[in-house]
Amino acid sequence: MFKNLTIYRIGAGWTPELTAMEEALDAAKFVPCSPSQDKSVGWVPPRGEEHGALVESVAGQLILKLMIETKSVPSASVKAKAQEAADHIEATTGRKPGKKETKELREDALAALLPQAFPRQAAVLVWIDRTAGLLMTDASSQGKNDEVITALVRAFDGLSLTLLQTARTPQGAMAAWLASTEPETDWPEGFNVERACELRSADEEKSVVKFNRHHLLTDEVRKHIAEGKLPLWAAMSWEGRIGFVLTESMQLKKLAFLEGVFNDRPSDEESGFDTDVVLATGELSKLIPALVSALGGEIQPGATLPPAEASGVTTYTDGQPDPLLEQARSIVVAEGRASISYLQRKLQIGYNRAARLLEDLEALGVVSHMTAAGLRDVLVKGGA
Repeated sequence: MFKNLTIYRIGAGWTPELTAMEEALDAAKFVPCSPSQDKSVGWVPPRGEEHGALVESVAGQLILKLMIETKSVPSASVKAKAQEAADHIEATTGRKPGKKETKELREDALAALLPQAFPRQAAVLVWIDRTAGLLMTDASSQGKNDEVITALVRAFDGLSLTLLQTARTPQGAMAAWLASTEPETDWPEGFNVERACELRSADEEKSVVKFNRHHLLTDEVRKHIAEGKLPLWAAMSWEGRIGFVLTESMQLKKLAFLEGVFNDRPSDEESGFDTDVVLATGELSKLIPALVSALGGEIQPGATLPPAEASGVTTYTDGQPDPLLEQARSIVVAEGRASISYLQRKLQIGYNRAARLLEDLEALGVVSHMTAAGLRDVLVKGGA
């Protein structure tokens, strides 16, 4: 059902009823392009039924669908028709059209050719999880995604959306995971790297290395990352249930449900839609928080940091730093090693907590910033 996901946090205070949402979308219902129109955007029934509901509620999850229709005329055709008109003017008047008139001739040529152009349609699903306060779009490109967000904000008064932000950037996390020599402990629980990724250098050359059908946890990949190449995307899987590509901008692409997740869906279209929604949103509702946790947790939009956090040190519910922070500091300084897997083993803690402790030690000047290879230097000598 979903092939891509861009995840947004819904701003506080937006709690519309289904009836109000239906009315809002009905006012912006899709209408095909007129002969002289090159683009039309509007809402259509997600179930695909004519005159069906524009907001489908299935197991508490809301599904919407935006239709984008465009008509385009090849620029060469427009240019040729405009040149024909310009040649006619020159032949009959003895003068060449100026810049302004040439522009008008091209606009006239486009208007004349547009009715002959074939329309192309692209539908984008929108999933709203009101319980989690998240909105997801299934747009395959940034342009389509912008269309969807613009249409949503126009349709629903009071709706505000911000891209989901995590404490660790996907690019930094992917670089650290791919650079790890101990994936069994350094990779977050439930996630596995698959056999494709793309790395790009941060220098002026922007050199790119792409791996396809290639084992990635190798010295060759680690060498590229150590040289400063960072992941643009990496193919991953979660719990053997969902395969996906994670991008540097936190998009999930090429979603694929594995291990027979959809094998038992009904064959008839009506119940098939409901089953697809239940299965897809059910699996993705587990994947999203697991991924956010693997990236260090969500940064709430507009959140103000407590005093301890303002210095870069994570605080817990009592407003105090992690009680293991001093112990972690002593271990790192004494051993001269600063890796997530090492702290995990020494302190018998999980991946995410060990990662946060190292970030806290960085804020305190004990360890260096993580390099592109996912490594840190210990900046404080033993006994300091």
